Amino acid sequence: MKWLIILFIAIPAAELFLLIYSGQELGLMPTISIILLTGVGGAYFAKKQGLKALHDLKSRMATMETPGNALIDSVCIFFGGLLLIMPGFITDFVGFLLLFQGPRNLIRPVILKWIYKKMKNGQITIL
Repeated sequence: MKWLIILFIAIPAAELFLLIYSGQELGLMPTISIILLTGVGGAYFAKKQGLKALHDLKSRMATMETPGNALIDSVCIFFGGLLLIMPGFITDFVGFLLLFQGPRNLIRPVILKWIYKKMKNGQITIL
């Protein structure tokens, strides 16, 4: 819980610092343009990846396969899209990482380990 509070303070402070620094180095209009381009481009890419993940999820469910990786990919794409909509360079970087398959392949084992740990502790139950 303490790390969550630290993140709510540290991330916005770092974003604000980078935005001010970028505004000083690049200028106001280029900084605003970068923020708008990453927001619009990221939203488009997130939609494209999200529809692909949704199609994969539906096809797995139709063939009675477990949705496992497709479900985790869908959640990562959703959070990546949310991060891209938020203004800032750090959130854009992390958001783009969540949209690409390679970084998601590296993150997936961590997510699975977290889910298994929660299931073992009885915090998540499957009916």
